[in-house]
Amino acid sequence: MSAETDAQAAELANTSGITPTSLQKTLTEKLDAEHVTIEDISGGCGQAFEATIVSAQFAKKTSLARHRLVNSTLKTEIAAIHAWTSKCFTPEEWERERVQEGEGLPAGV
Repeated sequence: MSAETDAQAAELANTSGITPTSLQKTLTEKLDAEHVTIEDISGGCGQAFEATIVSAQFAKKTSLARHRLVNSTLKTEIAAIHAWTSKCFTPEEWERERVQEGEGLPAGV
């Protein structure tokens, strides 16, 4: 079922009960994540999300194992939405990623 108007899209988003905030809270609590960002990439219907998750629980896990951990943590939520994409980092990997992007550099550097 797709929405034809913005009002219908907003109503559809409200029916699933899945929000970026609820996803962020679940991941933070269940994975002891130190950083979680969730972006609604659905265009307003609340049925597609993209996440960046930083957790020490990802240490020594392959990319596949990390995604399986996240997907099992959000099993109910993922079943209720259309699309889910996640990027999983350990705290050390996340720090390197931020430095490479220039975000982790001290002021004036």
